[in-house]
Amino acid sequence: MTVVDDFLQASRRFLVDEYPRKIERAVVGMSEVDLWWRPNDVSNSVGNLLLHLAGNVRQWVVHGLGGRPDVRRRAEEFARNGGLSAAEALTVLRHATDDADAVLAGLDPARLEEDLEIQGLAVRGLDALYHVVEHFSMHTGQILYLAKMRSGTDLGFYVVDEEGKVVDTRW
Repeated sequence: MTVVDDFLQASRRFLVDEYPRKIERAVVGMSEVDLWWRPNDVSNSVGNLLLHLAGNVRQWVVHGLGGRPDVRRRAEEFARNGGLSAAEALTVLRHATDDADAVLAGLDPARLEEDLEIQGLAVRGLDALYHVVEHFSMHTGQILYLAKMRSGTDLGFYVVDEEGKVVDTRW
């Protein structure tokens, strides 16, 4: 296995498994009020962030790397303020990550070296995938923070022993 293969595999693991599972654990029982709550007018709700992640993954991976039509409506990701339950918003995200996983599973590694234009930006394929993973990570952290803020509970992702070593993960 090459470092490129490792990078693709790790990217898929983060985008399809680890980050979405953490988000699902935090959001699955969230009320619509909490899902669409914004701390202020210039911040996003969990619902907005879920739609935004789905849009970003579709635009940068499915369209940018996969060559499918760009169907993203970015402004709508942030304008929405309700109308979807947590389960429905999670389904939107899951469909996007599943589509991205299909693209990445069949991606010719040479595509990572190609020059692309995504969202009006000139990027290489490698930069596009790196952006999506780091962007997903950043917003995952925001979603988890908002979920903990609204629920007042610890999400309990890690089980640690007395020495501080992780002995189990729960996501």
